[in-house]
Amino acid sequence: MLAITETAAEAIRGIVAAPEIPDGAGIRIATQPGAEQPGPLEVTVAEVPADHDQVLDADGARVFVEEGAALILDDKTLDAQVEGQRVGFFIGEQV
Repeated sequence: MLAITETAAEAIRGIVAAPEIPDGAGIRIATQPGAEQPGPLEVTVAEVPADHDQVLDADGARVFVEEGAALILDDKTLDAQVEGQRVGFFIGEQV
């Protein structure tokens, strides 16, 4: 299962704390439609998980992982780098 660092969890909580985003929202990680597997992943803000998404919660930071992405990310870690108002997510190996 995808592990989530505290830095990534803090970044997610900050993103979904925006007033226009409803409670219970999170980020969704999915494979790009039509891409070869394993292919590029996309990260978006989602109000609710899609059907069949794996739902992860790291101290209130919700991450919805699409089925195809879950296969790729099973033994990975989600981390983030925050610079001012910009957040970059990246995937690394679990240690």
